[in-house]
Amino acid sequence: MKFTFKIFIFVFFVSFVVNSFDANAQRPMHEIHSMLIFNFIKYIEWPDDSKSGDFIIAVYGDDDVYDQLSKLYGQRQVKGQNAEIVNISDVAELKTAHIIYLAADKSRDFETILEKYDTKPTLIITDKSGLGKKGSSINFREVGGKLKFEINQATFTNSNLKVSSQLVNMGITI
Repeated sequence: MKFTFKIFIFVFFVSFVVNSFDANAQRPMHEIHSMLIFNFIKYIEWPDDSKSGDFIIAVYGDDDVYDQLSKLYGQRQVKGQNAEIVNISDVAELKTAHIIYLAADKSRDFETILEKYDTKPTLIITDKSGLGKKGSSINFREVGGKLKFEINQATFTNSNLKVSSQLVNMGITI
């Protein structure tokens, strides 16, 4: 029963990602990004030494994504840790994070973030064409009017993060 339920949830998530994110849809993009960011967590394993303290999700450059994540997930447990959603206005403010979401309009700071977190167990999620190939772990991208996401498996290896083959199969591998 439990296994069947997990399969149902997985199939629902896959079909939701692949078929439902029409770029012209009525749901605001910040809501979609927030839901996906939180769902990605289920398919990624962080190393043991990052499983203490709060689970930090940093948002850089998108107040709407920050507000949505805070509202929906700020008081929840994530992988056995309390979720802490932080809104940063400068890369220098960021000391540590399990996840960094970098909005498209702040992509000029991508190289700085990558240099600082390239080999740390930090999932870097971006929203600008080309950043997946440059080293983002997951990059949102529009394909045929639908929101998709790219997965850069090499960055997971460099960051000592384990990504589920289920998530890899849902994304565009680069």
